Amino acid sequence: MDIEKKLLRKSSLSTLVNNMRADGKTVFAPTKQNTQIAFTPISSLEEMTEDYIVTNQSPKSVAFPKTEKLLNYQVTQFDITNEGVNPREFPEVVVLGARPCDAAGFESLTAIFTWDYHDFLYTERLKKTVLIGISCAQKDDYCFCTSVKGSPGSTRGSDILLTKVDNGDYLAEIITEKGKSLAGQYPALFEDAPEVDKEKYLARVPVKFDVDTVVQKSGGMFESDIWLEQSFRCIGCGACAYVCPTCACFDIQDESAGSKGQRLRCWDSCGFKLFTIHTSGHNPREVQSQRWRQRVLHKFSYMPDRLNVTGCIGCGRCGRACPVDMNLSEHLVNIAQA
Repeated sequence: MDIEKKLLRKSSLSTLVNNMRADGKTVFAPTKQNTQIAFTPISSLEEMTEDYIVTNQSPKSVAFPKTEKLLNYQVTQFDITNEGVNPREFPEVVVLGARPCDAAGFESLTAIFTWDYHDFLYTERLKKTVLIGISCAQKDDYCFCTSVKGSPGSTRGSDILLTKVDNGDYLAEIITEKGKSLAGQYPALFEDAPEVDKEKYLARVPVKFDVDTVVQKSGGMFESDIWLEQSFRCIGCGACAYVCPTCACFDIQDESAGSKGQRLRCWDSCGFKLFTIHTSGHNPREVQSQRWRQRVLHKFSYMPDRLNVTGCIGCGRCGRACPVDMNLSEHLVNIAQA
């Protein structure tokens, strides 16, 4: 559908949050949690912080929780019974304040979870989720969205994208049918928009490398020494995967108490030493350079080849979270120039 432009006044945004909550929707927004900024449920707009470039954690956990119950089970003398999760019980969710890179990350996640099998838990949660993004007016040295074909004001992935303009009001771009449906529930809050030069309110993020070159070159670099060189500092902590908006690796574990238990899906990381270990004890990725190679090639070779998307949206969280400053964009520059 064509993008519809409206004006959402600052006071109307507060009213919108109140109205959505009154209608039974759970509203997630960036809030300060001690030294961290995370997406948490809010009861009013006053709880939301604007003091962030990106949040420490992405909002992907709304559709792909860190730990998610798959089923309950009970063992009897002659049988095992189980009861799965009912997706009809998932709440209606609005994510307010996702950056354009975060919204784009859901496209990569969806490509993974609907590739050869439709993961109904993920898809059902996402169906009940509306993304109201907010464009980026600031950036830092870790940001590289423009290098992976994004931008501080990209509408990709958002249902509604807000860009703060004069007087603290917002240009509201209504992008999808879900966005149109949400705005249609509160028509008095969305006014006719004046002519606005959106670009002048956006951060300027320089292009650091050509992603098509990275995709083209990385596919033929499996045996390259570059992976060893790049991985010398990596300690395999997995912080990059746990803050990444597009990482989808998970483990499945059973927790039991007596004859009853539950099966859980938990985030995991291909950077962990035990991630690929076989029952025999053999590990096809026994050293850190092989695991680093897997991380980069998965995002910039395997996913583009199989899913027609990259597994990176240039948010820079991995570099910010890395305790040894493994700045991914710097390594991608090296690959592009190799």
